Amino acid sequence: MKAAYYIGKGKFQVGERQLPGLDPDHVRIQVAYCGICGTDNHIFNGKMDDRVRPPQIVGHECSGIVDEIGSNVQSFSIGDHVVVRPLDYCGKCDACKKGLTHICHNLKFMGVDSVGAFQNYWDVYSRTLHKLPDEVDLKTGALVEPLAVACHDVRRGKVSPGDFVTIIGGGPIGMLIAMVAKYRGAHVIITEINEERILLARELGITAINPTETSVEQYVQEQTGGAGADVVFEVSSSQTGAELMTKLPACRGRIVIVGIFSKPVLVDLHKFFWREIEMVGARVYEHEDYEEAINLINNKSIKLDSLITSVFTLDRIQEAFEKLNSKSNEMKILIQCSDV
Repeated sequence: MKAAYYIGKGKFQVGERQLPGLDPDHVRIQVAYCGICGTDNHIFNGKMDDRVRPPQIVGHECSGIVDEIGSNVQSFSIGDHVVVRPLDYCGKCDACKKGLTHICHNLKFMGVDSVGAFQNYWDVYSRTLHKLPDEVDLKTGALVEPLAVACHDVRRGKVSPGDFVTIIGGGPIGMLIAMVAKYRGAHVIITEINEERILLARELGITAINPTETSVEQYVQEQTGGAGADVVFEVSSSQTGAELMTKLPACRGRIVIVGIFSKPVLVDLHKFFWREIEMVGARVYEHEDYEEAINLINNKSIKLDSLITSVFTLDRIQEAFEKLNSKSNEMKILIQCSDV
């Protein structure tokens, strides 16, 4: 079979790979589509070589079809359409014992810490799979993983109907958070500096403002009658975002940290004291977030087609990453890993 190997900063190479023997607890899926996410792009740019071991197959936002089943697996059948929840947890640490396997102390993220989905076939634990309804096409199914991130974030933020929600950063995850929060009945605004993303948000019926042109703090105050935002999502992973997030919440408002900060940043803790603000972290997703994401897609509650801006074949994966890193306005690029 064919597989795309990350071989070093800025370079993928497509080559042959022998199919391994199938573990009794594994399912072999024929990978249909796999999305490129921010983590994959960090890998491409050589920023995660402390975890990734070139040459390595990466990628994790995938959909596929069950091709073979391990001898211990009973919950899936050949031909099932599935998506992968790419978390390999130990089941023994304190977090796992509490049922928080998504923040396992020994968590291995599949496609980063182990072999990933940019290949024709991928062997995964059956416990990581979720079935897709027949009505959901595999291309859209590749967006279940990032949508599950958004479902988890919104759930951590306890977003309720009528809440005023502000999202700092309008990339794919920020846009999905906005769509889920809006579906939950919240009033949503996105702050974003990329004009194409601002236009896309508006096309989706989401208010979007450019913080370089409009004072976000003043806008939120005006829109809420001086009260402030009920929930703020920080998705930009920037010092600017960390400074802005504490200026926006209402009394006892909530801040959800979604963006990954690789270095400590300055945060105005006095605001937390003064308005009794709450802050929570939101990391990846749990089983129920995947099921919610699948239901939202299946029920057509959230339309994701407009987020898919390009599809490349596996042979063109290098071109796909180069396009993403150019000054293009790509939102979500999918890699078609096999003909399905």
